Amino acid sequence: MKKLLLTGMMGLLILSCSKKENTEVPEVSSETAAVSEPAKANLSGDQIIETLDCSGCHSVNERMIGPSYKEIAEKYSEKDIELLASKIIEGGSGVWGGVPMAAHPQVSKEDAKKMVEYILSQKK
Repeated sequence: MKKLLLTGMMGLLILSCSKKENTEVPEVSSETAAVSEPAKANLSGDQIIETLDCSGCHSVNERMIGPSYKEIAEKYSEKDIELLASKIIEGGSGVWGGVPMAAHPQVSKEDAKKMVEYILSQKK
């Protein structure tokens, strides 16, 4: 019974942390509504976050499956940008509890740093 419950919870976690479908992305030019990889360089950290699955586990103010952005900003500083960008790309576990953060290998180091800078800007 315990295994069944745990398996079901992991399935829900995987589903809730999967890539968002039908996410609106700011138009990068009048000729295209889709955002290509080179065009992502024009997006801000919060806009990049919106194109990914982050909101399935994180929010700005409230702890969900993972910590809130404000909690992260309180724990880390500008000197941790490289570390946190790597965690976004490679995933991680153990810092905020037992639920691992999924890896996001499709995110470039530059975009991950923009995301971290946005998260750190949420410091109280």
